[in-house]
Amino acid sequence: MSDLNECKPNDRVRITQTIRTREGAWQTKVEGTVQAVRSKPTGSWFAHGKNDKLWLKRVLLKRDDGEVIELVVDDETLVTKL
Repeated sequence: MSDLNECKPNDRVRITQTIRTREGAWQTKVEGTVQAVRSKPTGSWFAHGKNDKLWLKRVLLKRDDGEVIELVVDDETLVTKL
């Protein structure tokens, strides 16, 4: 998650997410403008975290075409400021 802690609203970033499988790694890249970086809980009842929720770091991103997406970031996510 490089550079994620330094990201602020209106920063332009590229987010690369990797999923590792038996067949190899799948990568997805998306670019856009950061709207927010925050932690939000899941609906997980078994997580035993704060308020019995699992808190995940999320990035709210506005793509160049205007679409707004929310990405959950993990240890395999690479955030690069552009």
